[in-house]
Amino acid sequence: MAKRRPNGDGMVRKLKGKWEGRIIVGHKDDGSPIFRYVYGKTQKELTEKMHRKLNEYEGVELTENSKMTLGEWLDVWLEKYMRNTIRPSTFDSYERMCDDYIKPNLGNKTIAFITANDIQKMYVKLKKEGRKNYHPTFGKSLSDSSIVRIHNMLHKAMDDAVKEHLIPKNPTAGTNPPKKKKPELQILNEEQLQRFMNAIENDIIWHDIFYTEMTTGLRRGELCGLKWTDFDETEGVLKINRSITHDKKGGFIEGETKTGQGKRSILLPLSTVEILKERKRKSRSEWIFEHPLDPTRPIAPCSVYNKMKAILKSADLPSIRFHDLRHTFATHALTSGVDAKTLSGILGHTNASFTLDTYTHVTTDMQKRASDIVENFVEDMFGKGLNLI
Repeated sequence: MAKRRPNGDGMVRKLKGKWEGRIIVGHKDDGSPIFRYVYGKTQKELTEKMHRKLNEYEGVELTENSKMTLGEWLDVWLEKYMRNTIRPSTFDSYERMCDDYIKPNLGNKTIAFITANDIQKMYVKLKKEGRKNYHPTFGKSLSDSSIVRIHNMLHKAMDDAVKEHLIPKNPTAGTNPPKKKKPELQILNEEQLQRFMNAIENDIIWHDIFYTEMTTGLRRGELCGLKWTDFDETEGVLKINRSITHDKKGGFIEGETKTGQGKRSILLPLSTVEILKERKRKSRSEWIFEHPLDPTRPIAPCSVYNKMKAILKSADLPSIRFHDLRHTFATHALTSGVDAKTLSGILGHTNASFTLDTYTHVTTDMQKRASDIVENFVEDMFGKGLNLI
């Protein structure tokens, strides 16, 4: 085995018309050194570059695997770090981002030589022409939120590459991705909500699932993942224990809820309890909302989404997202007097402050009403025109 030479050990020599320097940044499996090379027109220029390079690799011990490409590392990273640590749907989205956006741009480049500038150029290109299919509104431009998701995933992958001694530092740290924009909440107002409820009233297939959604605010995967074992008809309680996602083969996967607080129990309104009790009496499936053609399977989340869009269109309502039904429930619950802590528990939020931050459009009005109540209280107690200093 070759004798290991210490990191930072280097050599400078003069070539034809330029100076070359090299430093040791790690070792191969057989102990032989891994070099990084620096060039300069003069010895002084080379010396300055060598100092910068030595600082960059100070304390770094790269392995022979540092010669793998970014594409190869992403494949390893997905299997080693991500496969069993994230939800299947999240894993699929990571895989798509790697295959559709990162690999075509940087996949063939050696991971150890990828710079922040390389990644920044990729973001600019994706923003300009990153969309795979032409969109009538956005053309080929990839949205800022999509680029932010790509950046966040790549940042994780590069952090783990540092831990694996493939690169000296994470190059994404020196990039400037777009700022993540908080999606604007779209809410059905009272009149629109009534039209939606009227539209589902006589739909024997879809009424129950949408009525349950509008009285619980469940996430779509949670709603589709409900089983009869989760429903306590005596106490009127619904337990949220799982979430349903699609797999690539058209099947479904039972997964965990989105957050640690996602597993929760909800005390249902009496009307919802009665609807589910009647549904249970007729059911021959373990799923509360079973697939219409195969009772052994749950209703597919995409089918619920497509039906919601059809209902909205038929009722001449805004084409909102399914998640906006959840926002609609939460907004009307707050305006009806449900306190933020209770609502936070119903929605499965991490804490009440997140609920308040999400629904500031409601809480501002609530604060105004509270202010009016206090004003009336002060007037009743002390009389109008009292100056409080």
